[in-house]
Amino acid sequence: MTGDDELEDGRERETDEIRIGVDVGGTFTDVTLSTAGGDLVTAKVPTTADQSEGVLVGIETACDRAGVDPASITAFTHATTVSVNALLERAGAKTALVTTAGFRDVLEIGRQDRPALYDLEAERPEPLIPRRRRFEVGERATHEGIERPVTNEDIDAVATEIEACDAESVAIAFLHSYATPANEARLADGLRERLEVPVSASHEVLAEFREYERTSTTAVDAFVRPTIDDYVGRLAERAREAGVPAPRIMQSNGGIADAETVREHAATTVLSGPAAGVVGANRTAVAAANRTLEGLVTFDMGGTSSDVSLVRDGRIERTTETEIDGHPIRLPMVDLHTVGSGGGSIARVDAGGALRVGPQSAGADPGPACYGHGGIDPTVTDANVVLGYIGPDAALGGELELDPEAATAALETLADEAGLDSALEAADGVYRVANATMVRAIRSVTVERGYDPRDFGLVAFGGAGPLHAAALAERLEIDTVVVPLPSGVLSAFGLLAADEQFDAARTHRVALADADPEAIGARYDELADEALAGVHEPEAATLEFAADLRYAGQSFELDVDVPVFVSGDDATDDRFDPQTLRERFHEAHERAYGYRTEEPIEFVTLRVTAVVERDVDEIRYEPDDGDPQVGTRETRFDGTFYETPIYDRPSIPVGTTIDGPAVLEQRESTTVVPPGWSGNVREDGTVVLESLSGSGSDSDSDSDPGLDSTPDGGERR
Repeated sequence: MTGDDELEDGRERETDEIRIGVDVGGTFTDVTLSTAGGDLVTAKVPTTADQSEGVLVGIETACDRAGVDPASITAFTHATTVSVNALLERAGAKTALVTTAGFRDVLEIGRQDRPALYDLEAERPEPLIPRRRRFEVGERATHEGIERPVTNEDIDAVATEIEACDAESVAIAFLHSYATPANEARLADGLRERLEVPVSASHEVLAEFREYERTSTTAVDAFVRPTIDDYVGRLAERAREAGVPAPRIMQSNGGIADAETVREHAATTVLSGPAAGVVGANRTAVAAANRTLEGLVTFDMGGTSSDVSLVRDGRIERTTETEIDGHPIRLPMVDLHTVGSGGGSIARVDAGGALRVGPQSAGADPGPACYGHGGIDPTVTDANVVLGYIGPDAALGGELELDPEAATAALETLADEAGLDSALEAADGVYRVANATMVRAIRSVTVERGYDPRDFGLVAFGGAGPLHAAALAERLEIDTVVVPLPSGVLSAFGLLAADEQFDAARTHRVALADADPEAIGARYDELADEALAGVHEPEAATLEFAADLRYAGQSFELDVDVPVFVSGDDATDDRFDPQTLRERFHEAHERAYGYRTEEPIEFVTLRVTAVVERDVDEIRYEPDDGDPQVGTRETRFDGTFYETPIYDRPSIPVGTTIDGPAVLEQRESTTVVPPGWSGNVREDGTVVLESLSGSGSDSDSDSDPGLDSTPDGGERR
């Protein structure tokens, strides 16, 4: 990273600032540390059962490599899988739900649709809260006011029922509390006085209409809240003992928040880690490609799963319609598609004789067979070892030595089960099946949403992403693949780059043509105050305004940026431009669904986001001394063997172009350059791969001819 003491806008950078970011994955915990001099130090350690233990080990490892005392760290940002694991494993709190009389079963009824329309054996997921812990209150409110208030007798009765069922957390979701929250707020205050368990009220979690989604989101928040509260508290205590600042936590929306905010809004962390990766990809890769692209597809392949998302016009795509393990969560999140295909995903033969990969994972312990920790199941990582993409001398994370014989033995067993001739054929099959799964995931965020993947670049990161990226790009006819320097720990780097962010939203249903600018502006002011109250430095925040809009009669909405020109005490009646908003919605609808109509447009939900930007240094790349080519190795591409050059990536000079096949190794990840591709090293250490047969193979005008050392590709055998 840059060591300059002055930022681009003229402000002086605080040279004594040392930042650290720690991202916990299913297999490894990744760490990036930005030193006071602007250097970037990385580490990768095994994830532990108690994630806080591995986090501190990772911090100590990075500090040792950087030669700094953990007590000198000035900022600590963290991404965790604690909440999503609690949700997926049903390991959250014993939760009670309080609803309006007659709506006790809303979690069970849902939308009365089928998970899979033509699957006669499809089953809906069990509600997080069983019926015996769902209680009713005879209150009633409408969007216009309270018709039947909550009484002290109601509060006492519900508190007694909750105590009797030994609930560890409480969710409250009354009908119409998004518009008229007084009853819900009264019950929440009463239960907080009478009980010693956390209470999540829907008007505080999600002040939006649709009772099923609002109730589900509130139930998720209550379900994971004690787990997150316990974990963050434990981590903060460990950090304090080590002299490290209290952690700030990555949220699913791509922004960070302080620990106390997250402990009170636990559901905002369910996609914490994957969101950090997209932030890192956006910060490192947007300017890396040498041709005009519509945007970037981010591809994060870790040990357990792969996550894909979109960045368009330098902005991360977000959504408010997410479902995890069958449970809707309508909070703002980075728009991610996740598949159970990672480096540790286990390959098997199903009952019909077909080869399958994932979603079961070998995890960190015992891990893939090649780890030598006793694992015997064949995994994607084992396939990469057998194919020669990962070498026997590779030390994943700088700590783990591989056992190629164990990988071969595991794949030989798979070959016998699949009726294949050898471990090599089994490895070929595992690699292709895993790639097919990830290609479908990328198509789901591009083709299925009206985007042509050929107009995008692919950003590859995660421990396994750069191993597979060019093969995926070839299948999708993507010509440009960007592999940032810290690709193996890019989610952790994203934590150093993420801005502080807090979202506020409220349903406000009115036709756009009938909307009163003053009333809309007043609502936006209320939401702005709420959003600013959620950030650490409100005076440094900027505000972003948006709205969920739809054509009259539709049951779904699209999120559109709102051009609010004036806000606050100087507001006028001209708070927004309806014509601009109308055209933005038409364009968004046509892009998503292929058409526009002249039907009236409705406001549904108003949104405000407060953002406090963080200063981020550029990555500084200073190649190590010595010959970057460290040897050759036999690798296999499409059934053909090549004697392939192996490079130490940190030693490759800027401007170097490497023709495939080639393998670029570094501590946290390995990049594969297949035949028919070339890679060029940019000034920040980013490697840009380009297809030699595609439009992305134009010469790089930024390359320094004096540093160009185009090595020969591998010899075909």
